[in-house]
Amino acid sequence: MVGTGGPVDTFSVWDYVVFAATILGAAGIGLFQAFRSRKETSSAEFLLGGRQMTAVPVAMSLTASFMSGITVIGTPAEAYRFGAAFWLFGFSYAIMSVITAEIFVPLFYRLGITSAYEYLGMRFSRPIRIIGTSMYIAQTALYTGLVIYAPALALNQITGLNLWGVLVATGAVCILYCTLGGLKAVIWTDVIQMVIMLSGFVAVIARGAILQGGLTNIWEDSRQGGRLEAFDFDTDPLKRHTFWTIVVGGSVMWVSIYSINQSQVQRYISCKTLGHAKMSLYVNMVGLWVTVSLAVFSGLTMYSIYKKCDPLLNGDISTPDQLLPYLVMDILAIYPGIPGLFVAAAYSGTLSTVSSSINAMVAVTVEDFILPVFKNLTEKQVMWMNMGLSVFYGVLCIGMAGVASVMGSVLQAALSIFGMISGPLLGLYLLGMLFRTSNSVGGLLGMIIGLVLTLWVGIGGQIYPPTDEKTNPLHVSTEGCNSTVSHNSSTIAPWTSAAVTGQPGFRPALADSWYSISYLYLCPLGTLTTVACGLLVSMVTGGCKQEKLNSDLFVRRRDLFCFSFFNKSKVSDVTEKASTEFHMKADDFDLKIKAEKSTKL
Repeated sequence: MVGTGGPVDTFSVWDYVVFAATILGAAGIGLFQAFRSRKETSSAEFLLGGRQMTAVPVAMSLTASFMSGITVIGTPAEAYRFGAAFWLFGFSYAIMSVITAEIFVPLFYRLGITSAYEYLGMRFSRPIRIIGTSMYIAQTALYTGLVIYAPALALNQITGLNLWGVLVATGAVCILYCTLGGLKAVIWTDVIQMVIMLSGFVAVIARGAILQGGLTNIWEDSRQGGRLEAFDFDTDPLKRHTFWTIVVGGSVMWVSIYSINQSQVQRYISCKTLGHAKMSLYVNMVGLWVTVSLAVFSGLTMYSIYKKCDPLLNGDISTPDQLLPYLVMDILAIYPGIPGLFVAAAYSGTLSTVSSSINAMVAVTVEDFILPVFKNLTEKQVMWMNMGLSVFYGVLCIGMAGVASVMGSVLQAALSIFGMISGPLLGLYLLGMLFRTSNSVGGLLGMIIGLVLTLWVGIGGQIYPPTDEKTNPLHVSTEGCNSTVSHNSSTIAPWTSAAVTGQPGFRPALADSWYSISYLYLCPLGTLTTVACGLLVSMVTGGCKQEKLNSDLFVRRRDLFCFSFFNKSKVSDVTEKASTEFHMKADDFDLKIKAEKSTKL
C-alpha cells in the first residue's frame, strides 16, 4: 500500500525505453542544431551562437542550467523535511533578476566580452583575470562532477539503474553535442530538457493529488504538519532559513551566480540585442518561480503521502536525496514508462548543467588563456581547439564524478565550498564597477581576505554542523508504517552527513556561534569583506591618485532601468574592435585603457 513503507518496485522495460528515448531525443535536438549550423564555423558561433539568440530560448536555458539533477531531487526533499520556506526564494529571484539585468548586462554587453573574466583584466590587471578564471574552472569542474554523481547515486539505489553506466553515458552525450554544436546546441537542448523536468514534477503532483483526494487535502495535511509556516521574521543570523536569510542572503547569493558566473553570462550576452538580453533575465525569473513552486509542492505532496510513515526513519532509504525517487517508484510504478520519464527529468537537469559547464569552461580557457598568448591562430585552428577542449572538459567532469564517489561526507562540503567562492568574486566585480578609487592591489588583497574568511566559516560549519535548534527540522512519524526497521528521530541538515552529525564530541566555542552562521550569509559576508578591505587597501596604495579610467568600465546612470524590448543596440563591429583593443591593453596592465570615441551602445 502506498505511503506505508517497505521496498518499492524497480524499473520496468518500458521505463528503460522511455528514459533512453527521452534523453536521446533531447540530445538529438542538440545534434540537429549542430548540423544545421555546420557551415558557420566561427569561434563566435561556437561559443556565443553568433550573438543571434533571442530572449525566450535563452531564458529557458538559464532556468534549465539552474535546475541541476541535485535541484530536481533535493528541493522537494527540502520542502518535505523543513517546510515551504524555500518558496521565499521567489523574492530572491526577483531581486537577482533586476540587479543582473539593469546593472551587469548593460556593462558586459557594451564591452562585447566572451568571457566574464575579461572584465577583470580590463578593469584591474591580467594577473587578476587569470586568478578569477582559474578559480572558476577549478570550482566548476568539481561541481559538475558532483552534479553528475549525486543524482546518479540516489537514483541508482532506488531504480536499479547501473551507476557507472549512466555516469559515462551522461558525459558522453554532453561531450557529443557540446563538441559538435557549441552554445546554440546547448541552449536548444536545454529548452527541451526544461520541459521534461517540469513534466516530471507535474506527474508527481498529479498522481499524489489522485491518491490523497485532491490538492486541497495535500495543502491541509501540510498545514497541520507545520510545513506552511514559511514566514519567520527572526533576525537571528544563526537560523538556517528565515525571511531575512533567504531574501537578503539568498539574493546576494543568486546575484553572484547569475551576474558573474560564466555559464550564465555566456547565455545572455549571446542575445542579438540588449533588449533581448534583459528580457531573457526577466523571463527566466518567471521560469524560476514556476520551477521552485512545482518543486516545493512536490515536497508537500510527498509529506501528505508519508506523513505517518517517513521512509528515512523507517529505514527504507539511507539519505534524504532518495526521498523523491522513492516516492516516484512508490506511486508511479503502476504506470509503465512514467517513472522513466521522471528519471529522465532528473538526468535532464544533470545534462543541462554539465553541457553548460563544459561550454563555459571552453570559452574562458580560449579567451583568457589561449588567445592572449597565441594571437595569430586562424579561425579554423580556434574551432578545432574549441572542440578539443569540449572533449577534454567532458572527460574531466566524468573523472571528477569518480572522485566524488569516494569522497563520502566531503561531497556536500565540496558543494558548500563552491558557493563560498562566489561571494569574494562578486565583491571584486563590484569594486571595479562601482568604485573608481579601487586598484589592482586593493582588489586582489580584498578578494583573498574575503575568500579566507568565508572558507574558514564554511569549513568550520561542515566540521561542526549547526544544531537542530538552528536548522529547525520538522516532525516526522513512523506510526503508520507496516513494518519499521529503525526509529531514529533525529533529523540532520540536508547539506551534512550522518557520519559527521551522528557522533557527539568536542565542540569549540565558535561551533555554536561563528560556525553556525546560516549558509546563505556566507556569500554576503565574502562580498562585503572584499569590498571593504579592497577599498581600504586601494586608498592606502594610492588608488585615489591613479590615472583616469575609461567610463565604459563602470556602471552608467543611463544603464539603470532603461529596458526596451526594441532596443537595437548590438555588439557592433566598432564594439568588437574596442573589445580587441581592451584585450591587447590587458597584457600590459600598467597602461591606460583607451576606448574609441565612436563606440556607442
